[in-house]
Amino acid sequence: MDTQIILIYCLCDDLLKAMHHHEDAQCQMSDAEVMTVALVAALHFRGNFALAGRMLSSHGYLPVLLDKSRFSRRLHRIKPMFLTLFALLGESFKALNEESVYIIDTFPIAACDNWRIPHSKRYRGEAYRGRQASKKRYFYGLKIHLLVTANAEPVEFFFTPGSVSDVAGLDFFDFDLPAGSQIIGDKAYNDYELEDVLREADLHLTPLRKSNSKRPFPPWMHYLQAHYRKAVETAGSLLERLLPKSIHAVTAEGFELKLVLFVLALSISRLPLEG
Repeated sequence: MDTQIILIYCLCDDLLKAMHHHEDAQCQMSDAEVMTVALVAALHFRGNFALAGRMLSSHGYLPVLLDKSRFSRRLHRIKPMFLTLFALLGESFKALNEESVYIIDTFPIAACDNWRIPHSKRYRGEAYRGRQASKKRYFYGLKIHLLVTANAEPVEFFFTPGSVSDVAGLDFFDFDLPAGSQIIGDKAYNDYELEDVLREADLHLTPLRKSNSKRPFPPWMHYLQAHYRKAVETAGSLLERLLPKSIHAVTAEGFELKLVLFVLALSISRLPLEG
């Protein structure tokens, strides 16, 4: 864990310096330290900032630890930095992805239990009620749409209300990928029009086909798709390990910030710690 903590701090500190990030001279805790606490919490403490802060302080990593209210305000203020760090890590993963194979999938995140939907303050409306087909149940919250490499390294993500279908979510992906890349998804991602558009950019969307598909793939393609689909299942399992049973957040903005931290923590967990 020590090596990973140092790696996280160095990544955050180098990023802020490269962006010429300005901090008030009176700040007792630097923004790099705030980012480190948040990411260590997402990686090892199920998103509990207080536990992560106390651990880092007791082991001498932090000279000063802010109180809960001040820490929260500072954390929300630097939210764009987390997204920038994710984008930079994603670019590194793409540069190292010699196979140029990517996999897309969605992961439902419940904002509350079904019986508490009428009392939910973070989200309201039927737009957030979605169905998790793999478990044949409904949930109320958000979907994480994730694009990963064949080694389960995240390179792109975004959130939508739970009712947004997987195929509708395709329109929100940037697909900023190297020419010749192959993008694999399950049967929910069949969109012939988008496949044609991406092909013009030398990107190849090859989802699993339905039995009545008008554009069936050859049998060998099914084997290849099944092989690479394991990567997104690995990413999903790793993300699920990081997530607590319920994410504690008062506002929708705070809930989504914690989700950003969990996805970024997934990226950092895929970085090699040696060599």
